[in-house]
Amino acid sequence: MRTSLIAAAALLTITGLSACSEKAQDNVENAGSAIGDDVSNAVDRAGAKIDNGLDDAGRAIDNGTAKIGAATDEAAADAKREAGEAKRDVGTSLEKAGSDLRNE
Repeated sequence: MRTSLIAAAALLTITGLSACSEKAQDNVENAGSAIGDDVSNAVDRAGAKIDNGLDDAGRAIDNGTAKIGAATDEAAADAKREAGEAKRDVGTSLEKAGSDLRNE
């Protein structure tokens, strides 16, 4: 009788462990799934941040290039204007010098 009780207790324990083991296995699988989802979401968010950062950098480069182009155009116009003024000044100075030489 005692052996039967021990055998029954052992059988119930094994059955309980088996059920407990299934629950533990399910919990581990669920946890693994949740971790996988979290990692996937984190990677997606990081990818989106990198993509947005690269877009912002591209826009900044485009804006900087446009500003440099405008500044270059303005500098070229200023240089042309200054060169014209310098030619006129030289011409005026030469005319004045020629006039002075005639008057002497």
